[in-house]
Parts: sequence; C-alpha cells; structure tokens
Amino acid sequence: MFHLIWVLIIGAVIGAIAGAITKNGGSMGWIANIVAGLIGSWLGEKVLGSWGPNVAGMAIIPSIIGAIIIVVIVSWLLGRAKK
Repeated sequence: MFHLIWVLIIGAVIGAIAGAITKNGGSMGWIANIVAGLIGSWLGEKVLGSWGPNVAGMAIIPSIIGAIIIVVIVSWLLGRAKK
C-alpha cells in the first residue's frame, strides 16, 4: 500500500515538472498531473529505457521526458477541441 502511495506522489511530481517545463500544466490539476506523470513515465521508459536515477521504480529523466510529450499532446488536443 505504501509503495502505491509513493508511486502516485512521484507521478504527481513528474507531471508537475512536465507541466512547469511546458507551461501548460498549471490548469491541469493534481489528478491530471498524476495521470500525465504515470503515463509519461511508462512512455518515457518504453521509448528511452530506464537509465538515470530511479525513484519508486520510475527512471526520473526518461519519465519527465515522456510526461512532457504527454502534456504537449494533451494540450494540443484540448486546444484544437476548443476551436
């Protein structure tokens, strides 16, 4: 149970970092940051591998890169939907 909570916290931090880097995550909220962080972590590790420091079983650098990709794609899709 503690590991799941730790993974959610690290996922939220990764999502928040990706949102801050892209300047698109401020309006996403914590749940969206957690989702972006977890999906971004999965995507980043699949594409880039698990190199660099690991926290809660997630490679931090590939996870942040993956989360940035997710935030950019979701922001682009939501921007197109508003038009």
